[in-house]
Amino acid sequence: MSVDVGLHMPKQSLLRLIKRWKRYEPRKNRTRVQKNTRGVYVLYNNRSTTNHEVIYIGVAGLGKTGGGGIQSRLRTHDRRIKNRTHYSFFEVHDNITSEEIRELEALLLGIFRDDPRIELANKQKGSRKLRLLRKATHWIEAQPSVAADRPQTAGH
Repeated sequence: MSVDVGLHMPKQSLLRLIKRWKRYEPRKNRTRVQKNTRGVYVLYNNRSTTNHEVIYIGVAGLGKTGGGGIQSRLRTHDRRIKNRTHYSFFEVHDNITSEEIRELEALLLGIFRDDPRIELANKQKGSRKLRLLRKATHWIEAQPSVAADRPQTAGH
């Protein structure tokens, strides 16, 4: 006979980092984003029904309590970036740290920084930490010992 002690395992997430997301939401829908939503967001200028041009990549909710969430950042951009028509956002799980969110932003900015099709309004274009990881010292692998490379022969 088994006893149910009321402990239930949480449902496994589909993705490790991303909890949920929305894509190509009209600018006016920013109030639908829950307050204190943490994660990455993208701003677009929609020049046609099939073409959403990326104009900004940002992060939000980096405070200890998630303050300054994505909705707040979208409101700030309403005043500063006039040509945006749509946004997407990618909410991260609660266990993702602020530093990990910044790392995601730096990765995306690094990917798109030199793409001539994208004119980012971001002042930040990448990450010093990511640039440091490109250095040769991070790519040196331990060299196997010479003795380990020699085939073993009988009698030795």
